[in-house]
Amino acid sequence: MTTFVDRVELHVAAGNGGHGCASVHREKFKPLGGPDGGNGGRGGDVTLVVDQSVTTLLDYHHSPHRKATNGQPGAGDNRSGKDGQDLILPVPDGTVVLDKQGNVLADLVGEGTTYIAGQGGRGGLGNAALASARRKAPGFALLGVPGEAADIVLELKTVADVALVGYPSAGKSSLISVLSAAKPKIADYPFTTLVPNLGVVTAGSTVYTIADVPGLIPGASQGKGLGLEFLRHVERCSVLVHVLDTATLESDRDPVSDLDIIEEELKQYGGLDDRPRIVVLNKIDIPDGQDLADMIRPELEERGYQVFEASAVARTGLKELSFALAGIVAEARAAKPKEEATRIVIRPKAVDDTGFTVTFDEANEVYRVRGEKPERWIRQTDFNNDEAVGYLADRLNRLGVEDALMKAGARSGDGVAIGPEENAVVFDWEPTMMAGAEMLGRRGEDHRLEAPRPAAQRRRDRDVERDEAEQEFKEFGPF
Repeated sequence: MTTFVDRVELHVAAGNGGHGCASVHREKFKPLGGPDGGNGGRGGDVTLVVDQSVTTLLDYHHSPHRKATNGQPGAGDNRSGKDGQDLILPVPDGTVVLDKQGNVLADLVGEGTTYIAGQGGRGGLGNAALASARRKAPGFALLGVPGEAADIVLELKTVADVALVGYPSAGKSSLISVLSAAKPKIADYPFTTLVPNLGVVTAGSTVYTIADVPGLIPGASQGKGLGLEFLRHVERCSVLVHVLDTATLESDRDPVSDLDIIEEELKQYGGLDDRPRIVVLNKIDIPDGQDLADMIRPELEERGYQVFEASAVARTGLKELSFALAGIVAEARAAKPKEEATRIVIRPKAVDDTGFTVTFDEANEVYRVRGEKPERWIRQTDFNNDEAVGYLADRLNRLGVEDALMKAGARSGDGVAIGPEENAVVFDWEPTMMAGAEMLGRRGEDHRLEAPRPAAQRRRDRDVERDEAEQEFKEFGPF
C-alpha cells in the first residue's frame, strides 16, 4: 500500500457567500417599520498550513476534492447569516503550490506558513444595509458571491540540510541508519528504498537533517526509473554527498563512472551547481572495497572532492563524516541572509485607473466589460427583481461604465457582455441620461426596464392619471 506521496492534484472550492434578506419590519402599531433584512454570511476559505507533524500528501491522494462550508443567508429582524467555517488543510514543510500550468503560486517553508488556496465568497447585503435617503425601503437584497474554485498541484520538496545521492544499493539507507536514529528499510537488492528517508544527526553543537534520494540511475532526469520522482527532494539541501559503492558486484560499473553518471543527471535536472559536494567511499569493510577505495581516492581528490571512507556495517569513518557535514551545514546557515520582518507593501492605484476595461469583441460582436467590481456586482444581482436590476444600473453608471461604452463607440441596441466569455451576462445596451431612485416608480419596478411607449400612449396615460387625481380630489378633498 502507498504510504508516501509527494505530488498530488487537489481540487479546492471555497464556500459561497450567503444571500442577503429582503424583509420589512412588521409589528403591531408600527405599519411603517422599515426594511430589516440581514446580511448573508461570508463563505469559508480553503487554507493550506504547514504542520511539522505531517510528512506526506497521502491524505490528499485519497481525497483530492476539498470544499469549505457556505455562509448562511440573512434573515428578517436584522439577523445576519452565520459565516462559513474555514477549511484548514495541513501540509508538510517544504510543500510547493503550483497551478495546472506549472506556475509556482506559493512555497510553504516553516511551521505555520499559510496560503489561501480558495477565497470564500462575500455575503450579500440585506435590504436594511441597502437603505439610503434616496432609497428608503429597498424591495431587494444582494446575492452572495460564489467562492473561488481552483485546481492546484502540491509538490513536496524535502527540507533537509544534507542529501545522499548515488546508485541503488550504494548504501545510502545504511549510512542514514547509523548516522541518525532513522530506521529505513535495508536490503541487498536494487530499489529497496522507494521513498526518501529522513534522519536527524547531532554533531557537537550542530543538529542537521539528512535525507537519501532513491533510485538515481542513468536517464533519471528524463523520467527513467524512480529518480525523476525524487530529484526534487535535493533542491533545498545545503550539501550533496555522493555515496559510491566500492564493492559493487556489477562488472560494467566502477565508483568513478558512477559519480560521473550521477553528476550528469544532476546537471540535466539543473539548479544544483552551487551546492558543495562530498564523496563517501562506502563498504570499505570488504577487502576488495578497501583496495578499490585506495586506488580511486587520489583521482577524486585531484578533481577537488573532499573524500571520506566509511563503512556502515563496521561503523568506521562515521564520526569524521558527520562532523565534516556539520561544518558545511553551519557555514551554509551562516551565509544565508537573515529573515527580515514582514513588510507591508502599499501599492496605491493610479489616478487614471477606473477598475474596469471596455473592449470590442469582434468575434461575438459585443462590447465586453471586464473588471473586479462589475463582475462581482453581476453575480450579486437577482435578475428576477426589477428593482435589483435598476440598482445594478445605478452602480455601473456611477462607476463610469456607461461613459466608457459611449467613448468606445457603443450605440443604443448594441450588445454588451459583462464578465469572461464563458460566463458573461449579455444584454442590449440602452443608454440612459439619468439613474437613481428618481427613476423608480412603485417599489419593485424600474422604468428603465420597460419598453418605450409611443407618444400617443404616453399622452393617454397622462390624461388617465389626471382624471384619477381630479376624481380623488372631489371625493376626499385636498390632502
